[in-house]
Amino acid sequence: MESSIAIRMVNITKTFGEVVANDKVCLDIQRGEILSLLGENGSGKTTLMNMLAGIYFPDSGEITINGNPVTIASPKDAFDLHIGMIHQHFKLVDVLTAAENIILGLNETTVVDLKRVREAVKQICDRYGFVVDPNKKVYDMSVSEKQTLEIVKVLYRGADILILDEPTAVLTPQETQKLFCVMRNMKADGKSIIIITHKLHEVMEISDRVAVLRKGHYIGDVPTAETNAQKLTEMMVGRAVSLDIERSEPVNRTARLVVNNLNVCDKDGVNRLTDVQFTAYSGEILGVAGISGSGQKELLEAIAGLQNCRDCSSIEFISEKGEKKQLSGMHPIDIKRLGVALAFVPEDRLGMGLVGSMNLTDNMMLRSYREGKGPVANRKKPKKLAETVVRDLEVVTPGLNTPVRRLSGGNVQKVLVGREISMEPQLLMSAYAVRGLDINTSYNIYHLLSEQKKRGAAVIFVGEDLDVLLELCDRIMVLCAGRVNDIVDARATTKDEVGYLMTYLKEGGKDRE
Repeated sequence: MESSIAIRMVNITKTFGEVVANDKVCLDIQRGEILSLLGENGSGKTTLMNMLAGIYFPDSGEITINGNPVTIASPKDAFDLHIGMIHQHFKLVDVLTAAENIILGLNETTVVDLKRVREAVKQICDRYGFVVDPNKKVYDMSVSEKQTLEIVKVLYRGADILILDEPTAVLTPQETQKLFCVMRNMKADGKSIIIITHKLHEVMEISDRVAVLRKGHYIGDVPTAETNAQKLTEMMVGRAVSLDIERSEPVNRTARLVVNNLNVCDKDGVNRLTDVQFTAYSGEILGVAGISGSGQKELLEAIAGLQNCRDCSSIEFISEKGEKKQLSGMHPIDIKRLGVALAFVPEDRLGMGLVGSMNLTDNMMLRSYREGKGPVANRKKPKKLAETVVRDLEVVTPGLNTPVRRLSGGNVQKVLVGREISMEPQLLMSAYAVRGLDINTSYNIYHLLSEQKKRGAAVIFVGEDLDVLLELCDRIMVLCAGRVNDIVDARATTKDEVGYLMTYLKEGGKDRE
């Protein structure tokens, strides 16, 4: 068995100030296996893999490659040891071709032979089943093509051990299956693959073994064939957790938001949304599906008053009393002054939703400081709200006075979602509310959204996990190339149908009530 171990990590410890990210973690990685690394937010998964990739250096512990002790002090050291990491946020230069990105940073001492690079890329693609055009510019590539390029890039550099961080986060089901096919081909060729993911159904489908971290400690590993999603969740959380998403039938379903002929262009005059029309109803969750860049961001921002719409666009909010209010072309402050109870969880957490340099209490005040009647803002209610969010959503923070930029991405998202839901809106819009969140917190968020639906709010939920969209939502609106391709009944449709609608634009799609 010893000869089959590609990497052994023994008593790896890493601290950041007083925070212990990894505490004496021991982990073996076998040759020719796909290992899933699971854990809640802040459990130390990415930190552990970043040490393997040379981004962080361990405070103590030992790493051996093929039985030999090694020192990995930089990403170059990792590449020299045939370790490559594909990050969730791609490290590519948009204006360069695929071939140019592949050789970038290799410190070639002679004139670069792009023809040789293209031939090598073709051999890699033929060997594992990739499809990469070496001459294509990165800015012309889809998300799936960019991810494929990242994998080819590390294989070109000789990687035998690949680390993939959330590899399916923005892929369609069809693209995910293609990636899994390639991963199996690499495994058959003797490559070792480690995936960091929160999608348990994909863990069960693709991995051979699952390793679990909890609060920086190594809990254990188990063969995938001998476990299930429920057992893995209990290992991650330390207690029994329900994995059922409650979906009640809509009650008192009335039109809350009516959108007609919504057209949005970016600053360069390129259409991002074209003739979008739909109705969001109170007491229901309307899911929005689409591959990355299909107009999801522009759709929610246009409704919230953050995007300029063309004059023909109509965004009509209908209050509980039946009053109709036109929101198109209005500033967010003017929308609030109209009395529209609208809450928005944007895709960009720190760039748009929160202020990174401000603490939790002050970020809660962003919603209410204009309501004060004197020159001094009342901090009692925001502080109480911050305490409630920290308690109910289990935000890991040293205290309420900690700047949110010092929190992990998952905890930042918890603060943002908790603040918006606390407003008890009539219209709640959320873009990727559980991105980067562990399974336990994700289900807490789904429960909160369902509660908003029950109390009569209209919820628009932009998501990337189709399994969740099918379980949580009442209807799913599918965007393709900035257009509404169809609106389907989430209870009657299938993942394959939604995935097809995300990819292929059809004519004359219509709402299925």
